[in-house]
Amino acid sequence: MYKILKTDGRAKRAEFQTVHGTIQTPVFMNVGTVAAIKGAVSTMDLHEIGTQVELSNTYHLHVRPGDKVVKQMGGLHKFMVWDRPILTDSGGFQVFSLAGLRKIKEEGVYFQSHIDGRRIFMGPEESMQIQSNLASTIAMAFDECPPSKADRDYVQRSVERTSRWLVRCKNEMQRLNAQEDTINRHQLLFGINQGAVYDDIRIAHAQEISELDLDGYAVGGLAVGETHEEMYRILDSVVPHLPQNKPTYLMGVGTPANILEGVDRGIDFFDCVYPSRNGRHGHVYTKYGKLNLLNAKYETDDRPIEEGCGCPACRHYSRAYIRHLLKAKEMLGMRLAVLHNLYFYNHLMEDIRGAIDEGRYAQFKKERLEMMQETKNS
Repeated sequence: MYKILKTDGRAKRAEFQTVHGTIQTPVFMNVGTVAAIKGAVSTMDLHEIGTQVELSNTYHLHVRPGDKVVKQMGGLHKFMVWDRPILTDSGGFQVFSLAGLRKIKEEGVYFQSHIDGRRIFMGPEESMQIQSNLASTIAMAFDECPPSKADRDYVQRSVERTSRWLVRCKNEMQRLNAQEDTINRHQLLFGINQGAVYDDIRIAHAQEISELDLDGYAVGGLAVGETHEEMYRILDSVVPHLPQNKPTYLMGVGTPANILEGVDRGIDFFDCVYPSRNGRHGHVYTKYGKLNLLNAKYETDDRPIEEGCGCPACRHYSRAYIRHLLKAKEMLGMRLAVLHNLYFYNHLMEDIRGAIDEGRYAQFKKERLEMMQETKNS
């Protein structure tokens, strides 16, 4: 299922076979929270820009339109017309960050919907049932994501509960995958390592969950307030204690520099809202760093966002035109900027895979990080 093709230092180049196709890693998952990429980007567009995996959100789809509606429509792949892998996160992070009043108990979490305030309960079994209804390729275990600066005693208790919840997730998924009416009976389960910024708690948790022999393992609870240096230190500590023969996923990360550093520490999967969110606000990525197209200096700039880029925006349109669309609040401006950013991220991963294949990842990373510091293209 997961086959390492090449290693270069700690960087891994692998293939991950799923029922919806083979994923080449390292990979960046394009975030479509409510089964759509924000910025009017279609699944046909995702094919064109080289997307391998789309990520959707359990909590949001449970609230609207409802996971039972999605199941009735044939599952998420059929509903959104996407034939490649989909990962659904468990809803845990949203329950802890978005939801109104909430109460954490051993059985799960009671909370209020951020849409209409109605009372909802979600625990490990409910999260697995919702994700089974969505019929995603990869389901994430339901966990608690404690704040990165939470005190040690709280984090320790939280992680112990997350471990108990993970066992319940695994048991429930096995039950669901055996049901006749389950759409995707080959659904995979990834567990999540937590522990805030406490290396010893993280390592002990990684060792504990590794024994469950899951389909993959994520490092969660980072990029939520700690520094980049703290994040890299935790990855240095934790990743060696996760199974090397399984994919490793760094949740919610990040910038191109974060990705280059994460790959160097053995990470396979990444996701982040940055490319789509920043694109909608006129911030676009290039090899030489980020540009703000709303700046006055681009008003008559007839160059593409990035010279040589093969994305739909750069093949046809100038910075000046895209800037005009953004200033005029035309949806096409957002769409073109988001398409460019996602293309940029997807093709950064392609370049990363090529560099590992050729055994030159350290040099590639150094060159790319140096280029990002330059401003000659701005």
